[in-house]
Amino acid sequence: MHIVELDRIEKRYRDVEALRGVDLRLQAGEVLGLFGHNGAGKTTTIKLILGLIEPSAGQVRVFGKTPGTAGARELRRHIGFLQENVSFYDQLTGEEVLNYFARLKGASRQQSRALLEQVGLDHARRRRVKGYSKGMRQRLGLAQALLGQPRLLLLDEPTVGLDPIATGDFYQHLALLKQQGCTVILCSHVLPGVEKYIDRALILGKGRVLAQGSLEQLRQQAALPLSLSLRGASGPLPAPWGEYASPGSDNVTRLQIPLEQKMACLRQLMSLPGLEDLEIQPPALEALYRHFIGEVH
Repeated sequence: MHIVELDRIEKRYRDVEALRGVDLRLQAGEVLGLFGHNGAGKTTTIKLILGLIEPSAGQVRVFGKTPGTAGARELRRHIGFLQENVSFYDQLTGEEVLNYFARLKGASRQQSRALLEQVGLDHARRRRVKGYSKGMRQRLGLAQALLGQPRLLLLDEPTVGLDPIATGDFYQHLALLKQQGCTVILCSHVLPGVEKYIDRALILGKGRVLAQGSLEQLRQQAALPLSLSLRGASGPLPAPWGEYASPGSDNVTRLQIPLEQKMACLRQLMSLPGLEDLEIQPPALEALYRHFIGEVH
């Protein structure tokens, strides 16, 4: 059974087409990066999965059921959600806020305390939320989303306001949840930060899917050039690679070569006299995103 299934989803708000023909399948333990500019349809997709809105056409299934129906209510206990701008009752303490959400989800107070410690808020658990910084509120939001050991986690800009150490801790915990079979949908504008943590990417533009697949699959689809850096190579590069090269003053020569010519190029470059190091950099997620988004802008 798929954890999330979207079949030819369309969503219209009067004259606005928020989503057009979106398909998606997610298995247990997958981490999906959901990307797109503001207005691309990311928030609408999340709301559909949560059952907050219904599609204008197509079918949504979560854990095999239609979200928002009476039969799916019990499954909400297994879903965690963190929105981009978290908001809590300012007069409550962090501990009181988390205990409140724990009761709603049927989780224990012991888990609340453990999560507060895990996100680095144990020292402030009895402080009122109105005195929390933006980063502390974000940590509290993360703890709330993790209540009840969710099988599906929806995260919208989860590391906003977190310092580098807290961000690293968050992604370590995300990796642990993945090992335990939790499925994650992660929305973020900080593409370099999420690249190594996702299994697949779904790029939306103006309500339709521009690209979907693993990073390697997206690289094949985009056919962007590879970046090579050669240190210490002496003399001119063999033909035809010289036309792709940009010699630098730091004794490093940089090349942008077509993806399909990678092996032919490497075989020749490895025999260059004086070559000390050769670094290969495939197109990063940010470059892939710019490529596919550029097709609709």
